[in-house]
Amino acid sequence: MSGSKPNSSANSLEGVLERITFYNEENGFLIGKLKGGDKTAEIAVVGKAPKVQCGETLVLLGKWVNHPKHGRQFSFDSFESKLPASAYGIRKYLASGLIHGIGKTYANKIVDKFGADTLKVISEESGRLREVEGIGKKRIKSIREAWEEQKAVREVMMFLQTYGVTDALCLRLVRKYGNSAKTILETDPYRIIREIKGIGFKTADKIALNLGLSNNGPERIEAGILHTVQEAEDQGHNHVERRELVIQAANLLETDSNEVDKRIDVLHEGEDLVPSTTDWVQLPTSARAELTLARCLTHLMRTRSSLPPIQVEKAIVWAQDKAGFGFADAQMEGIRQALLSKVSILTGGPGTGKTTILRALVSILKAKKAKVMLAAPTGRAARRMAESASHFAQTVHRLLKFDPSHGGFTMNEQTPLSCDFLIMDEASMLDLRLAAALIRSIPAQAHLVLVGDADQLPSVGSGNVLKDLIDSKLLTVTQLEVTFRQAEDSGIVRLAHGILDGRTGPPSPLDDPQAINPRHDVHFIRANSPEECVAHVTLLCREILPRKFSLNVRADVQILAPLHRGIGGIGNLNDQIRDAINPTGATQVMGPFLFREGDKVIQTRNNYDKDVFNGDMGIVDAVDTLNGKVDILFDDRRITYERMEVTDLQPAYAISVHKSQGSEYPVVIFPLLKQHFMMLQRNLVYTGLTRAKKKVIFVGDPAAYAMAIRNDKTLERQTDLIRKLKECMASDPQKKLL
Repeated sequence: MSGSKPNSSANSLEGVLERITFYNEENGFLIGKLKGGDKTAEIAVVGKAPKVQCGETLVLLGKWVNHPKHGRQFSFDSFESKLPASAYGIRKYLASGLIHGIGKTYANKIVDKFGADTLKVISEESGRLREVEGIGKKRIKSIREAWEEQKAVREVMMFLQTYGVTDALCLRLVRKYGNSAKTILETDPYRIIREIKGIGFKTADKIALNLGLSNNGPERIEAGILHTVQEAEDQGHNHVERRELVIQAANLLETDSNEVDKRIDVLHEGEDLVPSTTDWVQLPTSARAELTLARCLTHLMRTRSSLPPIQVEKAIVWAQDKAGFGFADAQMEGIRQALLSKVSILTGGPGTGKTTILRALVSILKAKKAKVMLAAPTGRAARRMAESASHFAQTVHRLLKFDPSHGGFTMNEQTPLSCDFLIMDEASMLDLRLAAALIRSIPAQAHLVLVGDADQLPSVGSGNVLKDLIDSKLLTVTQLEVTFRQAEDSGIVRLAHGILDGRTGPPSPLDDPQAINPRHDVHFIRANSPEECVAHVTLLCREILPRKFSLNVRADVQILAPLHRGIGGIGNLNDQIRDAINPTGATQVMGPFLFREGDKVIQTRNNYDKDVFNGDMGIVDAVDTLNGKVDILFDDRRITYERMEVTDLQPAYAISVHKSQGSEYPVVIFPLLKQHFMMLQRNLVYTGLTRAKKKVIFVGDPAAYAMAIRNDKTLERQTDLIRKLKECMASDPQKKLL
């Protein structure tokens, strides 16, 4: 199998890859040791070689260099890889753990038995492995499956290495298409844009053009147009101006804008794009979701309530007596509007009394024997909601009962939820599609209360539903502004409101992490460089927080970082914290991922078959090296991940602020550096800060904090929901909307 082949004037070096001392999964950069023969000294080699394994024969093209610290090395800029042919190379190759079911012991046994024919036996005559002592049917099956899977993965990876596709995405391709992956890439490369999230137009286009497809072919132009619209959706927009779409797509495709304009008309005819407002277009899925949301909300508001008779003012007095304290005027108004209005919104920052209203509403409704349902976007938010209200709460996905066999939610207009009253918490996290699915499942006679903080980051998915509904001025909104929670002594609440007011000064910075005061709940530790920032965060997790505050770092502490890449990014922070607090757990590399027993991990996409969802966190409980499986504990549930499913997991000692939405953590560590400038916005810091229940520790540059607070110019999301909602509300009440 071949890698890239540069000019022949470079020096050539051939040998068996003996050891891999460093490997970067993102770009394939490798530092390793090459051996020319059994008695040859090892040679240090450095360069990009995606997905190579110990034991392979590599032909490297490059040059000899002298490293000031590590001495003489061979720096290569291209390589050719061959499966090992000698018994020595095969032994090394199999002992690397590449094939699940074969470790060092069995690698030696198999090679001792079959010698240079070993790989042929595994590939073509796997039944003969029974001739090796200790290998039975189960292990043979595991070895054969792993070999076939690895062969498919490797073939695709070698094919894609020149296109900058990461190992994780290659695994996703193989999981989606199996052994057909390479054929699909060669015959219909633009297909992968639609079907594999994470692979963009530029990658597919590079493959297509290298395969000789026309630069101005209709398939390419249409793929570029749809990609441009999808990119707008990825940025949160639900529709795009046609003129801007033509300009952006023509620039992307490096083609004539008139050709792009013509293909937009063709996409309209085929209903791959639909018009929204004049001279604006959107994907049909977005158009349907906005219209569904607008129609169902209108129908909900026009239908008579199913609640039993409630004397609202007496109910509020009763709820105050039950709570043991008096409610503020705004809190009473929130309860009043929720009971009187079919649809209402309750919004406010931390400590403004949203939980008090929630608890009071549930108490009143339960006393009246009304059917109440509580929902939140994430498992953590649902658990917190249940504790606050003393009533069962669940995630939206579980509430709506996703059916994997049909690819949709079970609950809808035809089979609505069985409730009189639904309260949706953390509503700022609802993207357009999930909001539409939720609203269409609510029975027309029920009440809906959306609870959220409109100042937080908008949803990860497209749309800005909570803000749009508030801005439409068509729904009843109660704005809570007075703080109650720990109002006098909560530095977190005071700082949160200061951020919204644009006060830019950070808490007084400390130069020494050891100097943090246990009595304070907001801290700022100065770090003048990304390296110093990571060192301070590592020291906090390894020593200071466990010793000084008696905290369990896995359970009680969450690092929230603005960016994924770089020294101060999420990837490096996860590596450093893992090594600091979990250095000895049993480790297994599966594909491009390292799993260590005891590691904290996060689910990165909804998996309805396993009933785990994007943002769910767990702990690696066990690694099955024979069968290539990993067991994850999600609270009290143990979920087993097969080899090709592990790409849905990522380390979670550090996560993005977006992924933290809907969750609360006892302690938040928040790195803030000038290198994060692209992400430094007021609502990012506000959202991260308000995830902390007891303590927040900023680590970084006070100037970066000030930059973020000054920047309140967040990207305005372009949606068509308000217009559609106003049209539905203005329609004839006698006209059937659904």
